[in-house]
Amino acid sequence: MRLHFLKNSQVTCNDGTAAGFYLKEFRGSRRWLLFLEGGWCCYSKETCDSRYQNIPRLMSSSAWPQTKRGTGIMSSQVESNPHWYNANIVFIPYCSSDVWSGTGPAPTPPPRARQGKEKERERNVNATEYTFMGSLIIREVIKDLIPKGIKQAKVVMLSGTSAGGTGVLLNIERVASQLEQLGAEAQVRGLVDSGWFIESKQQRSPNCPETVSCSPEDAIKIGLRLWNGVVPDRCRQLYKRGEEWQCFFGHKLFSTLTSPLFVVQWLFDEEQLRVENIYVGGQSLSEEQWQYIQNLGRELKNSLRDVTAVFAPSCLSHTVLTKSNWMTFQVKGTSLPRALHCWDRSLEATRNNRTPSKGCPFHLVDTCQWPQCNPTCPALVDQATQQKLTLLQMLVAMGLDPQRLGLDPQGEEDSLVSMVSNGG
Repeated sequence: MRLHFLKNSQVTCNDGTAAGFYLKEFRGSRRWLLFLEGGWCCYSKETCDSRYQNIPRLMSSSAWPQTKRGTGIMSSQVESNPHWYNANIVFIPYCSSDVWSGTGPAPTPPPRARQGKEKERERNVNATEYTFMGSLIIREVIKDLIPKGIKQAKVVMLSGTSAGGTGVLLNIERVASQLEQLGAEAQVRGLVDSGWFIESKQQRSPNCPETVSCSPEDAIKIGLRLWNGVVPDRCRQLYKRGEEWQCFFGHKLFSTLTSPLFVVQWLFDEEQLRVENIYVGGQSLSEEQWQYIQNLGRELKNSLRDVTAVFAPSCLSHTVLTKSNWMTFQVKGTSLPRALHCWDRSLEATRNNRTPSKGCPFHLVDTCQWPQCNPTCPALVDQATQQKLTLLQMLVAMGLDPQRLGLDPQGEEDSLVSMVSNGG
């Protein structure tokens, strides 16, 4: 894929450098895959300065390479990407730090008297020289793709991982509207990978954002003002002013979307656990934290109940679509590429007033209860030794007694295999 900078030089990365996209064209194809990169966000002068110092590529294009090789669903090799290798692939690097929601300079708040810490807090949040234009970047990329043929597209899949996945949820209706206004007849679809977050259970920090210990809810709440962030109109109408941050959570936003959506989500997402300061493979784990891990799986499963197209393995991991081994993961005997193909066929059948074929599933949620009970899960790795471990070995290494947790070390392997074979 080759780098193209945006023609509109007013829409930029955080530091004012040109935003852009990588493009691999497939001559004659009327299918387009637009991919939003992930990488969380920053929401104050302190967090943005730290991000710029430690991960500058997520805020600036100054060091972006001229070419990039696509992996996973962006691969051009048929053997590693059987159903999307022959699409036009567009990778949009994340350099706006706003969960793809920003629309330009933050509005200056009206002057009013502030006292002590409150005054200091507002200065911290608003006194930043960065620009946040994630949503505008997506809009400009689509404009720049018009000469490349996106107006003639049959299908446009807006996809992304992590914060990029949440960006899909936030922008899919805008993208569909923009293409419709351009006269395109494409069906716009969304593919969300590891961006379906649920609210944190941790105590809110009274010092947020003076510290970096903000919960995701607080970070987004504060960030929305800084980013001049936008959420889909139909979701915004559900919440009163100041509560729009709730639209960043998939299960609250999903019912307001009209475009077809496919959600890929590990049931024990490592980033969701990290928010609660749980690091599987780290130093230690309490029984309460283990209980939280199990509850997270149940909560995520419940939140996905009404999603028509979903692939949710019972694994501890984060992101799938760009992994080179993305074809190896299965739920109920079906791989993710196969499930996406079944979804594609079903949507095409519906558009052409045909009955979708049976025996091609795309609502796939593991039914087994434990993390890693799916035998195709990515391996757990001990952070200290870099050795691959089973879940039981990992729990023992982290100071827990599997029998106290209701796990039988002798019979567990057999019972897990049994659960998986019986629909896990």
